[in-house]
Amino acid sequence: MTPDPHRPRILLGVSGGIAAYKAAELVRRLREREADVRVVLTDNAARFVTPLTFQALSGQPVRSSLWDDAAEAAMGHIELARWATRVVIAPASADLIARLAHGLADDLLTTLCLATEAPITIAPAMNRVMWAQPAVQANVATLVARGVQVLGPDAGDQACGETGAGRMWEAPAIAQAVLAPMQGTAWAGRRVLITAGPTYEDLDPVRYLGNRSSGRMGYAVAAAAAAQGAEVTLVSGPVTLATPPGVRRIDVRSAEAMHAAVLDALPGQHVFIATAAVADFRPRERQASKIKKQAGSGLALDLVQNPDILADVAARQPRPFVVGFAAETDDVERYARDKLVRKKLDMIAANRVGTDDCGFDSDRNALAVLWHDGGAQVDMADKATVARRLLELILARLPDGA
Repeated sequence: MTPDPHRPRILLGVSGGIAAYKAAELVRRLREREADVRVVLTDNAARFVTPLTFQALSGQPVRSSLWDDAAEAAMGHIELARWATRVVIAPASADLIARLAHGLADDLLTTLCLATEAPITIAPAMNRVMWAQPAVQANVATLVARGVQVLGPDAGDQACGETGAGRMWEAPAIAQAVLAPMQGTAWAGRRVLITAGPTYEDLDPVRYLGNRSSGRMGYAVAAAAAAQGAEVTLVSGPVTLATPPGVRRIDVRSAEAMHAAVLDALPGQHVFIATAAVADFRPRERQASKIKKQAGSGLALDLVQNPDILADVAARQPRPFVVGFAAETDDVERYARDKLVRKKLDMIAANRVGTDDCGFDSDRNALAVLWHDGGAQVDMADKATVARRLLELILARLPDGA
């Protein structure tokens, strides 16, 4: 176990749960980013995915027991704890989180967590009701207070057939969040303001106008920028996503609230990236009571235009480097280039929506990134990878001193 000082050394702990199968892809994603990976399974994790799978993917023996005579002859668990530059537990079950919070050391994985001086990251995964339990939330809060990084969970369909918060982050996003701080500081010293998610325009106390934006693209950009050293402020519409590590988040609901929050946070920002899907219109008046259905009649809405956040930022002097987003169903590049010129942007990232495999409601995306004298394609990939590539293109176009 001679350490290579030039490569991150990730000790991956896998606890019991159906999401254990995702940990196999995580090993591959970490290794393709040039990390050395060693895997420790709990007994319950080994019921879902075999040690042989992880051994084949990591190229290293897999550990699961404190009572391994060969490994422990020289206090192998201490050696393993010293070897790691970061401990990552994915998935982290409710039981594992509870044992970490209470400082238990009743198996190899929890013992390693107490014996290591490396930072610890957990990616929770469990049923939505379990995740919402006060005991689980208290245990997570305890770990956060001790400096443990918590990634997720996401919201969505679960293996139990329910829908809600509790899904483990996808492997590429975990690998990005874990490794980026260890592999570069390209954005150090820069302040970045990002908008993400939808806006909701209330019609009455129970109804609103909205859209399908999940916020995942904007959150991926925020996570990638923060991981590379940027000071990131994220103005977010209503989403069910966890705040990326190191990001300052401002929650808003409506386009007017997002407009106010952006202009308030704008002074001193070097880059503004507008990924949010902002409603173009809002009701002229919000009804104080629920609008009742009238038998046999329709409903006419009196709508007024919302403020144009992107154009207003671009018109400011001094102004940051302004990057817009354009979600289109057809003629993507033509509409995007028109928006680039019309709103006086520095760059625009255009993506096709309306399909099942890209954009809204998807973990993947592809972008046509345009600027006034050129452009580049970002091929289809997970949104964490797309975010990194977008930041590379922005960084290459920033004026000196920005």
